[in-house]
Amino acid sequence: MQLVIDESYVLFLCASMLYVHLDGGMHTQVHMLVCSLLWLIPGFICLSNCGLTSFLISGASLLVQRVTRPRGGINEWLRWIPVSFHKKINYVVKRVWGDSRFQTTVESNKVRPFSAEKSGLLEADPKQIAVMARESFEKEGPLLVIASGRDTIPVASTIRRLAPENVFVIQIQHPRSRLDRFDLVITPRHDYYPQTAHAQGQIPWLLRRWITPRDHPDSHVILTVGALHQADSTALKSATFTWHDELAYLPKPLLVVNIGGPTSNCPYGDDLAKELITKLQNVMWSCGSLRISFSRRTPVRVSEMFVKEFRANSKVHIWDGEGPNPHMGHLAWADAFVVTADSVSMLSEVCSTGKPVYVGGAERCKWKFADFQNSLQERGAVRAFTGKEDISEIWSYPPLNDTAESAAQVHEALAKRGWKICT
Repeated sequence: MQLVIDESYVLFLCASMLYVHLDGGMHTQVHMLVCSLLWLIPGFICLSNCGLTSFLISGASLLVQRVTRPRGGINEWLRWIPVSFHKKINYVVKRVWGDSRFQTTVESNKVRPFSAEKSGLLEADPKQIAVMARESFEKEGPLLVIASGRDTIPVASTIRRLAPENVFVIQIQHPRSRLDRFDLVITPRHDYYPQTAHAQGQIPWLLRRWITPRDHPDSHVILTVGALHQADSTALKSATFTWHDELAYLPKPLLVVNIGGPTSNCPYGDDLAKELITKLQNVMWSCGSLRISFSRRTPVRVSEMFVKEFRANSKVHIWDGEGPNPHMGHLAWADAFVVTADSVSMLSEVCSTGKPVYVGGAERCKWKFADFQNSLQERGAVRAFTGKEDISEIWSYPPLNDTAESAAQVHEALAKRGWKICT
């Protein structure tokens, strides 16, 4: 079965890996240990697919709760509004038309009934969490809250407002406004692209005050180059061992191709697919092996084009979604990558390896996503994929290390309050 990695899953892994790095410790004078961690994660997540146990570390208690939106029916049109307001609208709708018509969830383009108990996670209640943090403070110490994604923003900020002396709240992804609601915010630099002169020139004057963020980042904002992710040096070493038998003996160089899917800010279709196929055929002479993977956003028509062109080529292996996902193995064993420009997470992961990364379709990206592409090029981490490359050519750059660098700054912020993660 194909492993589907959606935004919620990626954000969960972000929090997971941040926690792993936090456990590394920081030697400083400590008045109180932080021995309780709460992860707030968005959406409906099956824990059996998240590898949670691999991130648990003795010495700290862990609680995972979710923040979900109503789904199905008219709710699919309301995902742009704040989750708290969305829930109120859903409550009114259900009171008028009943539950059965609207309590649904969407999976694989099919609508089916949703069972709240199926995920095994509690829905986060900020008032209850704040009470728990206050009551356990003297005995168990402060509560560290890591919240991922915009749907967790109102819950995380409410927890801090109700128990400011008992919690330390970290928000991953930019909350758009009122950053003082959190102890720390971790967000990519390109989220501040709207403040640049180039961006301001693209915004009508009457709309400029409504484009967020409006304030410059202050000392409690941690800026990253890309997205936080699980592909740190420890994970890559583990993947090197796990995937040794399958990947170590492939003819070199091994080129890994990751195909994403079109987005509103990085649109593409069959035209880019045809272009990439032609360019891959042009560099095939310099490849020992080539492995292709698709994301959940890859249009079926696009994936079928790649399969049709390369399935008969003995150098090429296309992952069909069956069996273990080879993504981490690819990161560990590849000699070079070709990646479509649409996914910040996908590019952040491959650029954490320090290996050559060639990007297809970057010229199609707009707004802050174009700014992200430019930042990677300026760092020397990526080059445009032209189809004229010699894949055996070796070039490198300082790997992205956003998770570890962010964790170090979290340690510093905790130390200023006299707190330290217990180990």
